[in-house]
Amino acid sequence: MSETVKRRYDSPRRRAQAAETRRQILVAAQRLFEEQGYASTSVAAIAAEAGVALKTVYVTFETKSGVLRALWNLLLRGDDESTPIADRDWYRAVLAEPDPERQIRRVAHGSRLVKERVGAVFGVIRSAAPVDPDIAALWERIESEFYENQKEIVASLSSRKALRTGLDIRRATDILWSLNHPDVWLLLVGKRGWSPEAFEKWLREAISAQLLKPRDPR
Repeated sequence: MSETVKRRYDSPRRRAQAAETRRQILVAAQRLFEEQGYASTSVAAIAAEAGVALKTVYVTFETKSGVLRALWNLLLRGDDESTPIADRDWYRAVLAEPDPERQIRRVAHGSRLVKERVGAVFGVIRSAAPVDPDIAALWERIESEFYENQKEIVASLSSRKALRTGLDIRRATDILWSLNHPDVWLLLVGKRGWSPEAFEKWLREAISAQLLKPRDPR
């Protein structure tokens, strides 16, 4: 009986320790992936950087691609919860916003916050996809989910008759997907040195100009 009580007592502590070890590995992996690239970063290097045994990394994530996939999910969502972006409160608030211009403002702000977390790792995934089948599958999933999320935003604008005359949902989604794509963040912020604030302002203005009906001047 006492052993059972002890196991139950220790369980929360073991879970906390496992979560901290997982966090250490992901922090180390992010640093190495961003500095050296995916191909040049070994699992052994990740373990050494995290200060854990090599076996611990494999037990926790199974493969190097598993480490990168877990890192992407953590940075994309901003926490350890498994709730997908489509079910997040901030994304649901974007869809529920009744004013189209405020809705676009929410889109641009949310996009900036996500890309500040995940932008550099997105570049790692993009460059690793051609050489690793597991990362190629992750890349395909990222592209597909991102497009569907943009489509939902466009559909909500269309339901309020806010889209420019002549724009159907498919074309408008293509436009929003292109403007909001992480590649654009990597070009403007990563390559050209734009501030995140400047990117957010540009994105808001670009989306509004491309998708929304002009304001009635009256």
